[in-house]
Order: sequence, then structure tokens, then C-alpha cells
Amino acid sequence: MKTFTLLAALTLTGFTAAAGLAAQQQIEPQVPAPAQILGFAPGQWHARHDQIERYFRELAASQPERALLQEIGRSHEQRPLLQLVVSSKANMAKLEDIRRQHLAVAKGEQQLDAQLPLVIWLGYSIHGNEPSGANAAMQLAHYLLSSDSAEVSQWLEQAIILIQPSLNPDGHDRFANWANMHQGLNPVADPQHREHVEPWPNGRPNHYWFDLNRDWLPLQHPESRARIAQFHQWLPQVLGDFHEMGTNSSYFFQPGIPSRNNPATPDENYKLTALLAKYHAKAFDDKGKLYYTEESFDDFYIGKGSTYPDVHGSVGILFEQASSRGHLQDSINGPLSFATTIENQLLTSLSTLRGAVAHKAELQQWQRKFFRDSQSLAADDAVQGYLLTESADQSRLQDLLQLLAQHQIKAYALTEDVSQGEQQFPAGQSYFVPLKQSQYRLLKAAFSTETNFRDNTFYDVSAWTLPYAYNISFASSRKVPSALSKTPWQPTVASAAPVTAGAYAYAIRWQDQRSPVLVQQLLAKGLQLRAASKAFSAETAEGVQQFAAGTVLVPAGLQQGDWFSVLQQAQQQQGLALAAISSGLTPMGQDLGSNQMVPLKLPQVLVMAGPGMNSSEAGELWFNLERLAGVSPSLVEPARLGQIDLSRYSHILLPDGKYQSWNESDIAKLESWIKAGGVLWAQKSALEFVAKQGWIASTVANKEELKQLVKLDELRYNDKEKLAGQQRIAGAIFQLELDLSHPLTFGLPRAELPVFKNDLMLLKAPGKDFVTVGSYRSGKQLAGFVAPELAGQISKSPALLAQTMGKGRVIAMVDNPVFRGYFTGSSRILVNALYFAKAFDSASGDDDGAAE
Repeated sequence: MKTFTLLAALTLTGFTAAAGLAAQQQIEPQVPAPAQILGFAPGQWHARHDQIERYFRELAASQPERALLQEIGRSHEQRPLLQLVVSSKANMAKLEDIRRQHLAVAKGEQQLDAQLPLVIWLGYSIHGNEPSGANAAMQLAHYLLSSDSAEVSQWLEQAIILIQPSLNPDGHDRFANWANMHQGLNPVADPQHREHVEPWPNGRPNHYWFDLNRDWLPLQHPESRARIAQFHQWLPQVLGDFHEMGTNSSYFFQPGIPSRNNPATPDENYKLTALLAKYHAKAFDDKGKLYYTEESFDDFYIGKGSTYPDVHGSVGILFEQASSRGHLQDSINGPLSFATTIENQLLTSLSTLRGAVAHKAELQQWQRKFFRDSQSLAADDAVQGYLLTESADQSRLQDLLQLLAQHQIKAYALTEDVSQGEQQFPAGQSYFVPLKQSQYRLLKAAFSTETNFRDNTFYDVSAWTLPYAYNISFASSRKVPSALSKTPWQPTVASAAPVTAGAYAYAIRWQDQRSPVLVQQLLAKGLQLRAASKAFSAETAEGVQQFAAGTVLVPAGLQQGDWFSVLQQAQQQQGLALAAISSGLTPMGQDLGSNQMVPLKLPQVLVMAGPGMNSSEAGELWFNLERLAGVSPSLVEPARLGQIDLSRYSHILLPDGKYQSWNESDIAKLESWIKAGGVLWAQKSALEFVAKQGWIASTVANKEELKQLVKLDELRYNDKEKLAGQQRIAGAIFQLELDLSHPLTFGLPRAELPVFKNDLMLLKAPGKDFVTVGSYRSGKQLAGFVAPELAGQISKSPALLAQTMGKGRVIAMVDNPVFRGYFTGSSRILVNALYFAKAFDSASGDDDGAAE
């Protein structure tokens, strides 16, 4: 076979001395190098996702006996999500058998066979503007399929290697196009050069501006769902998670700070991580490259790529390369080139394979022991599982069960009623999630309500309790209920009997999560709808039924054209049961023709989204409006406020951000719009802007004064980080006490509502009556760490205000109700603001509704 040296191949691909590989290894020339397909050496230009895809397709086609390229899903923008499976010819010939045997061995269903290959997962560039990983993935794949070295042959014989080259293709292309469009004849290293200063929202997030590396647990996006499905298909023993960090850093690999590991992660995991770290260190030592470990970052939030594996018997390893954020940038360590960042990611990719294969037996035995120990821990746990229930909104409950199922967590329907203390769990709308299952550790972590930890300094959030996020009532149980379904929950398509013609009106109960989407569909088709401002009863074919405040009515007498076909089609699409009311005269409450039946209008929503705004929170508003309300908002940069026609919009949403750039003319324009009938929603730091204008009857507490309440004894210089960690709210869950008579709370099942708090933002008590919709409940810090001094200040302070202003409304929420897209319980407040904002009036007497 004709061969040429690895040195020549690396020259073709942009490296002349990469990765500590012997320069005289032989490679197969028929295996295309990246430069041969791309037309340039990686590092000279930023490869777009379509170019990466083309390369992997050509590469896999050249070696069909040792490589399998799979399209495992699609991004929001319909870019393919790729996975390359690489192993020896013999292993690939029986790949599915190996996969099944591997899972059976890991779960303790079969004995470990020493010949069974290890499974190694290498995932790159989940943050789109951290492109060195995606480009290094091409180099790695080429090397594995072209080298005939004894070491590579051993790797392929001993391991199944899964390469996911671009975990966030939409963000990746956003950044690649930006960097490439500023490339000149020579790279410019000036950090102030436009290439190194990305525009808002930059390439880090996905299409909806979400951080996909925080979505391993919530699974709100197709990229994450595809990724997690493959994770459970393969259950790797080692997972490499490749990232970038600030330009003036060097290179980080785990282990991180020992005290900041999640308690669900066994100590053995940390030891194995440290064992593999020796291989990364040697690779960098041999090259004289800078690196560090056991600093910064942490392994606490289980929804990150390096932590999620740790609660599955895998060894998740975070790699962080200093970023060139372009092609070349000056740093404190000298000029940092894109090619160098790629080389470093290739180095640790290879050291991961080298270390993992060298310790194959230990890693396989550890994963097997992990699941065996989990079963023992579950058997000895005083808690045997969790009870879940929701009576009025089965859609929200089903969504939580669907999420658990995606994480391979089983839930079983109750077939008889169960009481747990004062809580009732009726059959037919309740489930039991046993702890004695393979996902014991993940389940304990996902349902955790801890509020204090070994180390109370957090890189990310300290709470994420799934039932709280979905506002599902739950309780731990010390015994397994005696009456459970035989089979675990399985997803079903929502369905309902079609509505029949001839009714006086049709009622849409507002409690179900799908109801707002149905209402939006009907309004968009021109149907006339009314909302009940108070509870009532009505005659139906099934007798007198009770209807809660917020019920939406479709009065037959107000409709025109072929409206019934529109109603029936939309109802079937959403799978919601509607009640057919036979008379407008009600036995209890307002009649259907009452003025207390409020007309609903089609929301026309603007979200401020652009420089100065928190892109994550703007994206979360956008995403949740579409998914939970069926509304696609207009996205407008704050700088354009003075230029746009506000009369087009019924609602303007202000996410967390900076509003100092608006001048007096901009503010006057917005104020006039509100007074003319507009609805303004403001959350988190937007409250400071709204309060400063006097549009709400409250003021914002001084953050610096709040921080000074937190003290540590005998402070030393080394305590700076610890003190800063205590003075911030990294992410905890609190309970609100709601006024259920207020229209903004329509459809919510209880007065108690969990909300996520990750900012030291507090409002003072308002100076007016009837404007407080919700306050933090005293002593109800549900999960996550907050310093006691701060928790005391939070208790009983207002969290949600709603105020009349002229003909318009101002709604202010201290927290983000749509945190990371999965806090669907508190999302209902935002959705209600779209439809019921005009159903309340905080003014009284001759009050004109202006804030005092």
C-alpha cells in the first residue's frame, strides 16, 4: 500500500508538529485529509458546519469498514447533527451486538467480558463561538482512520469511539461567518479588531439564544434531545466535553475544585478523572504548554456536559482552551492563533483516548460498580420514591413524565388513591417514581431540595428541582404504593372527543397548558372570544358544570363564516376537551352576556432583543411565547425604539438588560404608548428602569446594601471568593404566595408557585393597594443555597406587581418566569399577561392609574 508520513499529512492540514505524534507514522493516502476537502487548512479559515459535514461524509465513505456516520437529529435551523462512530473492522461488523452487551454489562445484567470494547464519547463545540473543538474533531477523525500506528490500532480494537463534531451547528455558523467575514490577507491580532468583538447575541447560544451546555437536564431543544438519546444508547465510560475560555487563560482540564462536585457523584469518579489527567498533563508537558487543573469551574449542576455523565457511571471531563476568538489574537502569553487552539484540543482528544484505553478495565469495572452500588443505595434509602400529582393540567404533568422518560427514569400510574400527610394523590392523575431503578443517583439529584452544601460557592446554579420547575405537587414516600400500574408511563398523543355543533357557546378551561395555544389559533382565525373574570356554572349536555375564572368562551352568536370548522379543527389539533354550553343563563356567577366576560384580542407582541439585553432571557421569552402561547413575537433592538411604530403592538416585553441608552424622547414615547392602552412587561433589571420612571408604585432595593448584610468572621484575603459566593444568589428556588383572585393567576392550580431566582433583585413594599399579585412566602426557600441574611430579606417581599397606567398596564416581575425554558409552571404568569392584562384594574375611585 502506498503511504506517506504523518508529517506530510499534518502539513496539509495546517500543522507541522502537532499532537506529540511520531513524525514517521504511516497513513493511508486514500483517506482524505481536511485540507483536501475544505480547500484550506483548518486554522486558516473557520470551517462552516456544512463544510464539516461534507468532510465527515467524505471521510466515512472512504473507510466504510471502520467508520459509520450517523445523522442523529436536526437543529432548529435544520442543520444535521452528526455522530461518527469509529472502531476496528471487527468491532464495526458487530457494532449493535457490542452496544447491547455493553449496556447489559454496565447495568449488571451480564458478566464483564475482558474483550468487550470501551465506549469513549468526544463532544465538541457545544458553544458555537468555541470552534477549536469542531475543527479539531476533523483532525482527530482523519488521524484515527488514516494512521496505521500500533497505538491507534490498539485504540480501535479496544474502544468504540463516538465523535460528535459540532453540538451546536446554528451557533457555530453564526460565529464562523463573523470571523471569516473579517479575515484579511493577514490576520489581525489586535483584541480591539472587529473580528474579536462579536455582535449580540454572539455565536455561543443556539437558534433561540439558549446555552445548550445547560440543557442536558431540561432537554428543551432538539440538539439536546438528540444528544441525550445517543448518550443513553451508548452509556460511554468516558466523555470529553471540549470548550473554550478567555483569551488570556491557558488550558484547563479536570479534575476541578474537589469541594464543588455534586454530592451524587462518588469520590471514585474524581479519582479516575485525576488518573486520566496525568495523560493530558504529559501531552502538554512534552510540548511545554501551559495548563492548570483543580481551579475555577465545578461539577455541581448535573445539567452540564461534564457533570451529567458523572451521575451515570461515566467519567465526564471538561476541557477549556483559551480562545483566539478569531484567527489570531494577542494575549498575555503572546499571540494566540486559531491553529494553536485546534492543536491543543487535538492533544487532549488523543490523551483522552490514550488514558482511557490504558485504564479500560478500571473504567468498565467502575461503571458496573456504579450501577450496582446505586441499587444498594436505593434499597437502603429511607425514601423509596416520589409521588407526583396534578388534577387540572395533565399536559404539564405529561411533559414532566416525558422529560423523566428521556432520562430513562420510569414512573408508574397509581391505580388507587394515596394519602401522604395532608397531600392527596388520586388515582388517574398521579404517578409514583421509584428510587430503586438504574437512574437512582440522577433521580435523587433531579428531585433534590437541599439548601445547604459542603461548598456554597457555585459556578452555575445550585437548584433545578424538576417538579418545582413544572409546578407539579410532589412528595417523597417511605414506601412503594401497593397499587401501581404494571408498566411504566409511555407517551401518548393527546386526544379528545370532537366538539358537536349546536351549542350556545363552547368553554375552554384555562388550566391546561395547551389552552393558550388553542385560544391563539382561534383568535388568529378571527373568532370572537370572551374570558370569564370570575367563576361560574353553566348548563351542558352532561348537566351543570363548574367553570373557574379564566375560562375562555366561544359564543356561537358572535361568530361569522365557517367558524365551527375552524373551532373543531383547532380543538382536535390540540387534543383538548371543550364543554358545550346550552344556555347563556347561568345557575351561578355572571351570565355569558355579562360585561364581566372580557373580550380577548389577538396579542401583538414585541420583545426587546439586541445589544444591552440579556440574550439568554430574551431568547427564553421568545421560545416560551411560541411554545406555550403560540405567539411569534417581533424582536426589536432597544436602539430602534425611537424609530418604530409602537401602535402595532399590544404588548412590549422588557427582559433583563440595560436601559440607560433610552433618552427622554424614547421614554416619553413608551409612556404614551402605555397610557394609550399598551401592556408593558418588565422583569429583573428592567424593573429598575420601570421603577425609576415611576410606572410602578415601588422601588428597587439597593444591591450593595443587601450584600453588606452578609458577613464572614475573621476575613482573610483568601476568603474573597467565598464571600462573593455568599453575597450572590447563584440560582435557588423560592415559593411565591399568589393572589388567586387576580387575572394574572388564572389557571394556576394553587396559591403557592415555585419560581427560580438567580439575581439579588428585590422590590420594596408598594405604596398602593391592589397592585401586589405575588410575594415571596416567608420561610419558603424550596431548594438551592442563599445566605440566611439574604433569605430573610427576600421573605414576604413583593415579587409580582401589576398596575394600571392610563388605559394601559405595567406588569413587573422580580424574577425570570421562563428560566432556561423549562420553568413552565411560572411561565403561566407571562402567558396570562398576554390575554388577561386588561381584565384587571388596579385603580380605585378617581385614581387615574398613574403611579404615585
